[in-house]
Amino acid sequence: MSFVTENPRGGCVLAGINSVLGALHRVCPILHSGPGCCMQTTAAEQGNSGHKHACFVSGVSLPSSNMLEKEVVFGGVNKLRTTIEGAVEIIDADAYFVLTGCTAGIIGDDIASVTDEFVQKGYRVYAIDTPGFAGDSLLGYETVWNTFIDRLILPPRPAAESGRTKPLVNVFGIVPYHDPYWSGTLEELDRILSRLGLEVNTFFTKHQGIDVIERCSEASLNIIVNPWLFKGPAEKFEKKFGVPSLRFPFVPTGASDTTRFVRELAAALSLDSALVEQVIHEEEDYVYSYLAQSIGALSWKRFAVAGDASSVIGITRYLANDYSFSPVLAVITETIFRPEDKERIVAQIQELEYAAPPKIVFASDQWEINQAIRNEPEEITLLVGSTNEKEVALEKGIQFLNATFPLNDRLVFNRTYAGYRGSLTFTEDLYDNL
Repeated sequence: MSFVTENPRGGCVLAGINSVLGALHRVCPILHSGPGCCMQTTAAEQGNSGHKHACFVSGVSLPSSNMLEKEVVFGGVNKLRTTIEGAVEIIDADAYFVLTGCTAGIIGDDIASVTDEFVQKGYRVYAIDTPGFAGDSLLGYETVWNTFIDRLILPPRPAAESGRTKPLVNVFGIVPYHDPYWSGTLEELDRILSRLGLEVNTFFTKHQGIDVIERCSEASLNIIVNPWLFKGPAEKFEKKFGVPSLRFPFVPTGASDTTRFVRELAAALSLDSALVEQVIHEEEDYVYSYLAQSIGALSWKRFAVAGDASSVIGITRYLANDYSFSPVLAVITETIFRPEDKERIVAQIQELEYAAPPKIVFASDQWEINQAIRNEPEEITLLVGSTNEKEVALEKGIQFLNATFPLNDRLVFNRTYAGYRGSLTFTEDLYDNL
């Protein structure tokens, strides 16, 4: 039986692919789709992510075949060919990726045969033949990386030939734009990992691009910062290139969980224990020296969090374990299909050191989310959620912090709530909403 989801968070798989590619340095998506898909897929993700858009090419500037009735009846490969010709002539990109909309997927246009023509001419043009109706935007993240693993990433070179002097790690699971704080979160994780003597591929910061992706098979470890995403690509990556993965099941927020993250990573890579403990000591001292100055300034709260699983876990654990607030409700707004993923999410939320666990609700429909918050019998005095939850917070007359996707009433550049220093920003934002 069909149903309608009120206020879905994000767009179709095409929107996810578009946003991931848009976050890569000097990469140009080319859409083989109907008119409007460029703007709408951009709006669904980037338009709800703190007003930050791709700086290379995005939105209505994207090349598109703009398929109409003629292409539906007679096929659109000829129009796609001329669209690609125009894109490679006008846009100076390092690589071009042809994406399919629902129209091209339904009529079955063979876009790979067209992109192969350009590859034979020396252009870096690749096909991602996954039409929008195939899934949601988070599937788009995995689809892009599956394409990279299959088509772009090169076999690792010998250590002497690579010229690397530090162990290399790849960071996955932080989805550009679907996480409004993705830039700042990747920068904070990069900062911490670099202090441990590691070379870090974030892929979406530091102007990293196709050249970095090509050589990411030379990593010692793939770090997946997410409770469920990237399972398939991680297995494919390890099978093809022999790189193992470490899954940290949420975005670490605050000193306690970030130290846990550092120690788990250090154990996986057998890092120098003296260096690891020195970094932990200095980072914790930095955070606690500031938190000590705010004791008593913020009153005790009974809180609820609504958002993606990774954010909800991290925020709930930080407020309960590091700031001594009482969790009442955790609403996971992603559609989680695998039972083991749900169990992992529930376990991380329930394993709190200093508080009884909150009620946990899985709901992706906005009406159901609002009902869970509105009808919660226990008192809630703080709601951390997305722009979508602002209305129910006003209705209940409680303090509200807009901190999860979608986020469209704040401007976000490299702000983050992750890691050691991000938790200070999060606490400051709580003060701003008193």
